[in-house]
Amino acid sequence: MIKVALLVTLKANPGKEQEVADFLRSARSIVEQEEGTRAWFALQFDDSTFGVFDVFPDEEARRTHLEGGVGQALAAQGAELFSVEPSIQNVEVLAFKLPGES
Repeated sequence: MIKVALLVTLKANPGKEQEVADFLRSARSIVEQEEGTRAWFALQFDDSTFGVFDVFPDEEARRTHLEGGVGQALAAQGAELFSVEPSIQNVEVLAFKLPGES
């Protein structure tokens, strides 16, 4: 069951767009280790705006993810890669469809 999600918006510093895209691609290996992260998507909205959307069964899994490897990496590289502080929105999931889920 999926109940909660995160929607994170990231704005790349000028000239850092490819580094942000590469960072997000590499973050997949970290997220794969998180049992509570049920689905994770790295997104690109336009040339410099990126995002992450991920879903969790409960608040504990969401909090664990935020405190985990990707969150730590974002904090460590934030000033170098991003022109503004990442926007992190807690989202409640009303309905979903994922393979193998009902």
